[in-house]
Amino acid sequence: MTNLILALVAAVQEDHAAGPASPFEVNFGLFFWTWVVFIALFFVLKKFAWPAILRATEERERRIKAQLAEAQRQNAEARAALEEHRKLLAGAKDEAHTMINEAKAVAQKEREALLARTRQEQEQMLERAKREIDVERDRAVAELRREAVDLSLAAASRLIEQRLDDDANRKLVTEFLSSLGKGH
Repeated sequence: MTNLILALVAAVQEDHAAGPASPFEVNFGLFFWTWVVFIALFFVLKKFAWPAILRATEERERRIKAQLAEAQRQNAEARAALEEHRKLLAGAKDEAHTMINEAKAVAQKEREALLARTRQEQEQMLERAKREIDVERDRAVAELRREAVDLSLAAASRLIEQRLDDDANRKLVTEFLSSLGKGH
């Protein structure tokens, strides 16, 4: 095959060596042999080179398609991951706001409970103080009555100049003072 090609090239060179007389002159021998070499080369390339070139091109096309499909899949995964990340972030923000609101509500309830407890303790202290004041007042009034009875007895015994029975006198004066306290 290579001998045929070399022979054709040599024939073309012989015809070309003579050269045309004018640039517009057509050399049919050169024209014929150029076509013969072109067709021979075309068939040789078609038989040996084109299948390998086509296989390489088809393989490259398959690889590129596979890479494009993988890139699209990864892009879709990245978008899904980004969307999930956004949802998680929004959920975390909502959860944080919820926790803050709950903490505020708990703090408000604790504050209200402490205020109520303080009010209740104040009311209890006031009631206890009132009771103690009433008890002390009653005790003071009783003490004053006893002293008034003693003073009245002392004054009455001096006036009468006689000593009366202390228990009977006390009873008499106590009843008198009680009747005075009820009258007012």
